[in-house]
Amino acid sequence: MPKEIASLISYFKSYIPLSKEEIEVLEARITERRIKRKQFILQENEVCQYYTFVVSGCFKMHSVDKEGAEHNLQFASENEWIVDIDSFHNKKPSKVYIVALENSVVLQIEKNDLWYLYTYYPKFDRNFRVIIEHKFIELQNRVLQNISATGEEKYEFFLKQYPQLANRLPNIQIASYLGITPQFLSKIRGKRIKS
Repeated sequence: MPKEIASLISYFKSYIPLSKEEIEVLEARITERRIKRKQFILQENEVCQYYTFVVSGCFKMHSVDKEGAEHNLQFASENEWIVDIDSFHNKKPSKVYIVALENSVVLQIEKNDLWYLYTYYPKFDRNFRVIIEHKFIELQNRVLQNISATGEEKYEFFLKQYPQLANRLPNIQIASYLGITPQFLSKIRGKRIKS
């Protein structure tokens, strides 16, 4: 079994482990891709065709406002999924971009293949339901943070949510995600180093 697929099988094991038959069916329905840094896997106005599992590397999902400023919505690195779920499920043009921040390796599954797995192998339906529930909880917590948290508290929450990314991402990317300026983020990080 290729190591890329092995990492996905290991990931599912942390939820509901797959049988040998389920692993074989999954292998037949996923596609491995190598993505270069700054390469898009989704652009605004395209319909999202894939659920993407990150084997290695890092991605961001962001929107661009009328003034051209980017607003980071989500990061995904090793053993995480990234998808514009509204576009994917409803076949609507996306309002976001998904771009590689590093050279990356991903596994992708198309909607018809995912539906096939849901229908004939219910364990996939349960696994993805739990994955989506966890992402929904993350989103809820993020909305609460944005409503009431200080810049410092938002950064603490970011460190808990993305501990592996704090030293991999430049301040400008993290600041965009937090909704603060890179300069303010530098002050927050400076205070943490001193204390």
